[in-house]
Amino acid sequence: MKKQVYSKVIVLICFLFLFASIEAQSCRASGYIRGKKPPQGQCNTENDSDCCKQGKLYTTYKCSPPVSSHTKATLTLNSFEAGGDGGGPSECDNQYHSDDEPVVALSTGWFDNEKRCLKYINIYGNGKSVKAKVVDECDSTMGCDSDHDYQPPCDNNIVDASKAVWKALGVPESQWGGLDIYWSDADD
Repeated sequence: MKKQVYSKVIVLICFLFLFASIEAQSCRASGYIRGKKPPQGQCNTENDSDCCKQGKLYTTYKCSPPVSSHTKATLTLNSFEAGGDGGGPSECDNQYHSDDEPVVALSTGWFDNEKRCLKYINIYGNGKSVKAKVVDECDSTMGCDSDHDYQPPCDNNIVDASKAVWKALGVPESQWGGLDIYWSDADD
């Protein structure tokens, strides 16, 4: 009888550990922010960027899905040039970057408190791959303010890329804006 109880307890403990490890790997919303209408001319809609809508709730994240050698993400389009829809200079080097340079911004969790700054990632999509430098954060925790060009917070699975990345992947310009991709850290 004791063996049967012990074996049930062990199975229950194993199940709890398994559930806890799966739970630890998930990334859930950390909160919401309420959208504010941008002042006239304050939201740059280049590259079909969205502007916050008054009163709309936007989900925020402090985390991103776990990184692997084949991390699933959504590729979006961003201009890192002065006056582009990326807003101010890039967070990693306080510089603007040409749209002809393969650079990206990563969602907050993947940006990892600047640990990926100026490092390279490999991006796989449309049957091709490209190596790009991480220069900025696509903020998943804040948005709808002047610091974020009155754009909503990024989702937690975004690789926000320059035109050079889209060109290198051979995506027709008419299809730029949102593409399912995989990425991994590159060996520098």
